[in-house]
Amino acid sequence: MAHTNRLIAGVDLRSQENNRAHRTEEIDRKRLIVRRGQAFSLTVHLSDPLQSGHELALVLKQDKNSDDIVIRQRTAGGSGDKWWLHQQSARNELLLTVYSPARAAVGEYRLAVELMSGNKLLERTDFTKMYLLFNPWCKDDAVYLPDESLLKEYIMNENGRIFTGSADWMNGLPWNFGQFEDNVMDICFEILDRFKPARSDPPNDMLQRWDPVYISRAVVAMVNANDDDGGVLVGKWQEPYTGGVQPTKWMSSVPILEKWSKAKSGVKYGQCWVFAAVACTVLRCLGIPTRCITNFESAHDTDGNLSIDQVYNMHRQSVNHADSIWNFHCWIESYMQREDLPEGYGGWQVLDPTPQERSSGMFRCGPCPLKAIKEGDLNVKFDVPFVFAEVNADIINWEIRPDGQRKQLSSNSAKVGRNISTKSPYSNEREDITFQYKYQEGSAKEREVYNKAGRRISGPDGEEESNPANEPGNVQLEIRYAKPVFGTDFDVIFELENLGDKEVSCKLNMMSKAVTYNSVHLGECQNSTVNVVIPAHKVHRETVRLLYTKYASCVSEHNIIRVIGVAEVSGQEKSILEMVNIPLSKPKLSIKVPGWVILNRKITTFITFTNPLPVPLNRGVFTVEGAGLLSTKEIRISGSIAPGQRVSVELSFTPMRAGVREFLVDFDSDRLQDVKGVATLVVRKTSPSYSSMMPNIFG
Repeated sequence: MAHTNRLIAGVDLRSQENNRAHRTEEIDRKRLIVRRGQAFSLTVHLSDPLQSGHELALVLKQDKNSDDIVIRQRTAGGSGDKWWLHQQSARNELLLTVYSPARAAVGEYRLAVELMSGNKLLERTDFTKMYLLFNPWCKDDAVYLPDESLLKEYIMNENGRIFTGSADWMNGLPWNFGQFEDNVMDICFEILDRFKPARSDPPNDMLQRWDPVYISRAVVAMVNANDDDGGVLVGKWQEPYTGGVQPTKWMSSVPILEKWSKAKSGVKYGQCWVFAAVACTVLRCLGIPTRCITNFESAHDTDGNLSIDQVYNMHRQSVNHADSIWNFHCWIESYMQREDLPEGYGGWQVLDPTPQERSSGMFRCGPCPLKAIKEGDLNVKFDVPFVFAEVNADIINWEIRPDGQRKQLSSNSAKVGRNISTKSPYSNEREDITFQYKYQEGSAKEREVYNKAGRRISGPDGEEESNPANEPGNVQLEIRYAKPVFGTDFDVIFELENLGDKEVSCKLNMMSKAVTYNSVHLGECQNSTVNVVIPAHKVHRETVRLLYTKYASCVSEHNIIRVIGVAEVSGQEKSILEMVNIPLSKPKLSIKVPGWVILNRKITTFITFTNPLPVPLNRGVFTVEGAGLLSTKEIRISGSIAPGQRVSVELSFTPMRAGVREFLVDFDSDRLQDVKGVATLVVRKTSPSYSSMMPNIFG
């Protein structure tokens, strides 16, 4: 900001210096981006020394509906809840140190410098933009997190892992959060501006923008597009994905946010981990510590009775019911104090942008304190009953008879909410945080909390009374399998063990079907039935080979096969039902990056893929991207890729930011999708010296 024939000749925002001190230089070095509760400095250049009786003041504007914030000098320390500044003179320069309150509204501000004589305005510079974020390094901020190693992960890390698969076979999906990529911060503020309450009542919205509870609820509501509010992502859980991107293809939040900002409408398509990842990007960018969470065997309890009622007909076919168990479900946790709740409910809070149920009229969930979930405090805000059921609900299997009566087949109180996972802040490995959500399964304390939460023993209407306890009989059923690979035939073993003193006769129904990760049935694969006699204290095994030719045509992009065994034992009233979800693993991509990786110097990468299927692949395409490395780029493969054929592509790009970066690759085709690869690159600012290269060459 420069002026002629005025006392104020110009203002230096000192953006690079301030942004470095406020840990925002990764976002931008030219614009002023600071964190609340932490001082920043401006230099005012004067054409002549400041006269006696004259003083400088700063004016901040948020929007046309907000009152101006006038910041004046104070000789002593200012109040912690007010803006104030300290002034130091040096010849024809004034250094202004500006202090913002730790409860200031986050967002975009416009800033000007005024020359005052008493209450009389003599000069005012043009307004320029500055940006204010939450400050988890400030102990007075509601998002303060007193652990630098955690802040490096939950604020500063642009790369991550989101865990998918099944409770028995967990897989870390590489993800580029990209919260510091170009334009992402501006898009985050655009999301807040397009929130319905922000448009309908701007003054009230501005009054609440200091509050991480309000901001986080706004973000998770806006990340999904279910409320006709112009939200970011349109959800779809089953093919076809016409007119959009298959959810498993995404590897980064950045292209999603960019597409939304450009189109001003929901991006097609997302599923739970995509919703969670985008919300994580937005909240980390705004300065709220956030991490992605995966709950394996996640319950969706639609009627609020804390049980998942799975109903089967006499042929052991599933009857549609609103309750379901998802193979996994992803949400986020954000760290904040809860001034709206009694003491003790601060810390990590569950937030879920996946549109499942409404909260205060919008599709969103949380923030919900982990303490409230673990202790079964269902009356605490927000949405504790729904999240409690996701990790604690009992499963009750029912048989519906021709006369409409229902009979309980079995129940399980330990299957839901397994291996609750997040990425470790110290590596790319999985960290198990199940103990933060609930007490040890089967313990007296776990059942005490469940009962406190208000368990309703009764099942669906029209049931027969039965003992809810799931006491095992003399025959037990277990389903075993090795980790299968998509494209191969594999064996599933049904193991029946007779614990009794007499032989028993048993009818064993063995069924397999394709399902999505959220339990939508897509089609039958293979079914068979055998009658067996099991001697006393012996084990009988039946092996079923599942054929690629049978399951290939019906599995979804998630490549999950649900195997169900139902054993009807003579003389035993209840049938035995056992079910497993088997995720089929996929091949890996090979990524090679020879030589050193230097900032602003072109490098070449080599990507290799081999077709593992017994059929050719068509319409092959590689998608690559990486925060600080390159924006999203597609490389299409011409022609078919024959069984066993190896395909290699070469890609050159110029790294844009130094540090540890991840180069992500996805391969998709007509018959095989969601093949991922990742390479970790250390981008150096300069070339290493010859001596430092010696160990790499000769070691």
